[in-house]
Amino acid sequence: MNNNKLSRFLSLVLRHKPEEIDLHLDSEGWAEISTLLQKLAEHGKRSTKEQLFEVVTTNDKARFRISDDGTRIRANQGHSIDIDIGLRPVKPPAILYHGTAERFLKSIQQSGLSSRTRQHVHLSSDIATAKKVGMRHGSPAILFVEATRMFEAGFEFFQAENGVWLTKEVPLRFLDRHS
Repeated sequence: MNNNKLSRFLSLVLRHKPEEIDLHLDSEGWAEISTLLQKLAEHGKRSTKEQLFEVVTTNDKARFRISDDGTRIRANQGHSIDIDIGLRPVKPPAILYHGTAERFLKSIQQSGLSSRTRQHVHLSSDIATAKKVGMRHGSPAILFVEATRMFEAGFEFFQAENGVWLTKEVPLRFLDRHS
């Protein structure tokens, strides 16, 4: 399995569907690497520990983390399953950005941003990253999020280890379209 396919499959089983390969994640989203490699092999997706570590260290989005003792792996954020990755609320910068596709704007303009099937809405601290995210879904659209104002209104923000900002929702009154 090449690194790109392995990275995508890891996203699936560590963020959304561990049952796809009968993998058990603990309450914080960790899986034993030895068990993961065994389950991958059992399901025709052979990999090595070295390849796994290479995928983790070279992933441009820093989606995964290896435990300090090198025995476990988890996704940094983006889970649709109930996982507590130990994030603590933190005050965000004044403005954050959300990248989406033009085709989703009508829905967003009616109800704001919600986490939908995931645990959090993902936000970026820069326009370039938000644009890159939006391009994955079609013609990109960038939204400004008045994060400090939201925070002052009682909304919680978290920052994942890879720098992605997270919140449960972004009501319409805190959103503006970047032109």
